[in-house]
Amino acid sequence: MNNFEEAEKRLGYTFKDKQLLKRALTLASASDKNNQLLEFFGDAILEFVVSERIFSEGISEGELTEMRKTLVSDAALTPVSERLGLDKFLIRGKQDNLNKKAVPSAYEAVTAAIYLDGGMDSAKKFVLSTLDFSADKPLVNYKGELQELLQGSGQPVPEYNRRDIGTPQRHIFKVTLNIFGKTFEAQADSVKEAEQLTAKSALAYYNGRKQK
Repeated sequence: MNNFEEAEKRLGYTFKDKQLLKRALTLASASDKNNQLLEFFGDAILEFVVSERIFSEGISEGELTEMRKTLVSDAALTPVSERLGLDKFLIRGKQDNLNKKAVPSAYEAVTAAIYLDGGMDSAKKFVLSTLDFSADKPLVNYKGELQELLQGSGQPVPEYNRRDIGTPQRHIFKVTLNIFGKTFEAQADSVKEAEQLTAKSALAYYNGRKQK
């Protein structure tokens, strides 16, 4: 299926140069004018846009690197590409139906094509509106680390007090934890995330006290 008008509708972007879109969707098995270079370029653009998006998370460089790696991995890009229908729009050579890498790579190639056709603002808008940033969550299991710390020193498992302080339209969960002679609390859209953030604060306090 190579209906470029439908592809543009799904992408939310109309190309001035339709050949760029065609090339972004063409695999090496189909033509020498394929998307391999666009894929290479798109990977770099994608890393920049994602890095800029998560830069203000307030976590360490190592955590940011892991977060970016997760967001731009094939595992993350494949469902995004499929949701956009890129797997259906790909131009493949005969007998080429087993190239699974082609699906996430198409997203990278399209990102580069949009950049070349409409500039960085257009590419950024595309990425931020289509990429699944639900992976943009704490990658470290702070609750697990805190529990191991306490159990290792013979202390009981921490008890998290949870309360919904939001509205029926938008839930906001406040979690409180009394530990180390202090009270730690955090708020988030989900109980799980609020608990992780609370445990993170408690661990930061413990590690800071230990270093003094």
